[in-house]
Amino acid sequence: MTDVSSDDSLNSPDFRIVLADSLAEIPAASWDALGGGSLLTSHAFLSALETTGCVGEDTGWVPRHLLLHQGDELVGAVPLYLKGHSYGEYVFDWAWADAYQRHGLEYYPKWLGAVPFTPVGGARLLTQKPEIRRVLAESLMMVAERSGASSLHVLFPTAPETDALREAGCKIRHGVQFHWRNAGWKDFEAFLKSLSQKKRKNIRAERRKVAGAGVTTRIRTGAAITDADWLFFYRCYSNTYHVRRSTPYLNLAFFQTLGKQLSKHCVMTIAEQNGEPLAASLLFRDTVDGEDRLYGRYWGTLEDMDSLHFEVAYYAPMEWAMTNGIAMIEGGAQGEHKLARGFLPSRTDSAHWLAHPAFAEAVEDFLVREGDGVDALVDELEEHSPFKKPR
Repeated sequence: MTDVSSDDSLNSPDFRIVLADSLAEIPAASWDALGGGSLLTSHAFLSALETTGCVGEDTGWVPRHLLLHQGDELVGAVPLYLKGHSYGEYVFDWAWADAYQRHGLEYYPKWLGAVPFTPVGGARLLTQKPEIRRVLAESLMMVAERSGASSLHVLFPTAPETDALREAGCKIRHGVQFHWRNAGWKDFEAFLKSLSQKKRKNIRAERRKVAGAGVTTRIRTGAAITDADWLFFYRCYSNTYHVRRSTPYLNLAFFQTLGKQLSKHCVMTIAEQNGEPLAASLLFRDTVDGEDRLYGRYWGTLEDMDSLHFEVAYYAPMEWAMTNGIAMIEGGAQGEHKLARGFLPSRTDSAHWLAHPAFAEAVEDFLVREGDGVDALVDELEEHSPFKKPR
């Protein structure tokens, strides 16, 4: 651990700021007491990324988790990384990095407050004391300013955290994702009946196409997911990257660790054709603000088949969600094709600070224009809702 406090830190001698090189340096109970129980910022989930080598010195994700002490008490924390690239973030700043390079400036390393490889909104300034949120935001700014790094980025924070980061000096960037919200449908047919005739017809056609090819699906959860299931899932997941001549961000050991330590959060769909496994998807079950949610963005297949992705990654999990009282499915970044399948637009935020004054001004101007475009896009998408219009 590195103590980065100084006598004038945050205008209070009571606060002490420490950067931890690993979650292993932090007691799990102390960290989790700050996070409010969410899976994605839990000590176990973030530690799994570290212990299996998905993040670390060799990956360009160097853990430097910020810890805020008030006296002897740990009152706040931020999952924080020193990044050597912009992969695995899903808030794209490649153009900013390119502009720095063209002007002979170094954009990397940069600071990133986020859950690696996970475009899901949630707490980033972890604390059980709302008044500490502002102090955490100021602490991040202090660390970034004194480090000499180009910038600070906090991805997918909550609305109160966005406000605190804005007040601390960050500029806010807006985006859009697509989320499916359960309206209390008793089954998939009830969901279909809520859609417009054209959307309902298209979904039925897609499901018939997959069923007509002899494909069936089964869903396993928790400890019922076997070692063989994990091996097959990872074969599918990694194949999705390989066909695009890319490398998976996450390794088999990470998923196997989740299966052992966090199995209650795992929901896996496996598709079979003539009794042989063909494709798989993985979603994480979490409870946020008292409601159950599924986060889904991992999927893959051994054979390309029309509409199979929709069946395995959307329709089968949606059926399971209706049966099991899941309030919402978040389908990850991008994907306007989700709209036609009942996923509605949802705004997202990220917070950014750039050290270079001229670039900071240029980015601020860009974010205003981009934000206007996001607002226009969401308005347009909402006009094309897949659901029946009320009479």
